Amino acid sequence: MPNKKIHSKKELQDYRRALRKNLTPSEAFLWKHLKSRQLQKRRFQRQHSINNYIVDFYCASEKLIIELDGDVHNNPNVQEYDEKRTQYLENLGYRVIRFENRMVFDFLPSVLEEIQSNFK
Repeated sequence: MPNKKIHSKKELQDYRRALRKNLTPSEAFLWKHLKSRQLQKRRFQRQHSINNYIVDFYCASEKLIIELDGDVHNNPNVQEYDEKRTQYLENLGYRVIRFENRMVFDFLPSVLEEIQSNFK
């Protein structure tokens, strides 16, 4: 059976690029603190695809995914989708942590500490 590529699928390239150009305010704010190996020298990518899912932030060395959730994630249908998506990604061996958008602005040191606590 051929090794199936699940990262950075070519067919999602344009969509990922568009998402990177149009980050939400909370994504842009957190990205300022994750980019250029600022957090314990870990390399993060933004809007990275794993299979057909595009995650907000991804650290390959830690197999860590960070998701930022806005108000739309309070919808029960979206919560169900998020749960299935998280289960799928965790079954592939990734750790998924989620923060509400406002936490990034109001409690950034705690958010960064929580991210670091998920490093191996």
